[in-house]
Amino acid sequence: MKRLDERIAVVTGAATGIGRGIAEVLAAEGACVVLADIDGERAEATADELRAGGVDVLALEADVVDRPAVEAMAAATLERFGRIDILAANAGVYRPDPIGEITDEVWDRIIDTNVKGALHSIQAVLPAMRRRRYGRIVLTSSITGALVVAPGFAHYAASKAAMIGLMRGAALETAADGITVNAVQPGNVRTAGLATLEPELLAAVERSIPLGRLAEPQEIGWAVRFLASEEAAYVTGQTLVIDGGQVLPETPG
Repeated sequence: MKRLDERIAVVTGAATGIGRGIAEVLAAEGACVVLADIDGERAEATADELRAGGVDVLALEADVVDRPAVEAMAAATLERFGRIDILAANAGVYRPDPIGEITDEVWDRIIDTNVKGALHSIQAVLPAMRRRRYGRIVLTSSITGALVVAPGFAHYAASKAAMIGLMRGAALETAADGITVNAVQPGNVRTAGLATLEPELLAAVERSIPLGRLAEPQEIGWAVRFLASEEAAYVTGQTLVIDGGQVLPETPG
């Protein structure tokens, strides 16, 4: 598989967690990476760490719900690098709320960030990709929603399932432009959010995974890296599950 040398990759939600893992892998494979995150200071700190390894990185503060901010993100990327080859639309929010307690405010925040944010990101990079008739767009969805669900996460599940529909529609509409649009569906990933779980609960989560452990953020990054490659040119409108076999058992183990 060819390296990503000279490819320009935009990663949203890139300061921490899965987004950082994606950015690290794309950078290690030779891409110039734009780290976009609602937390500009953390994005810059992550960028500094990547620069120390010789990576060409641009850190930008952007809330994906804010369309002008996302458009400014794309404009800044084009001003710095001249093109956009890869978009990893990863920014998202995750929180538990019982179904009877989900307020309109909470619902809108989850749906707007996870779904509208992905839409804004896709729309922002499309003109540049269409001009060059090349693009790789990868959304970070989840096994939650399309394949499984847990109590307290109906809103999150709805948003991640909606992202799959968005991805398929975008893939169909951009296929003639040399652009592919796909999604990864991670299971449980070792991030700061999961680190706050009680040890007993975390151990139970790990036991539910046939491979017996959580995913590392970089492992999601490698799946994105494949879908972002030249070799994946004939893959579009598809999902790739990275869950250690979590959805395989017919009954709880």
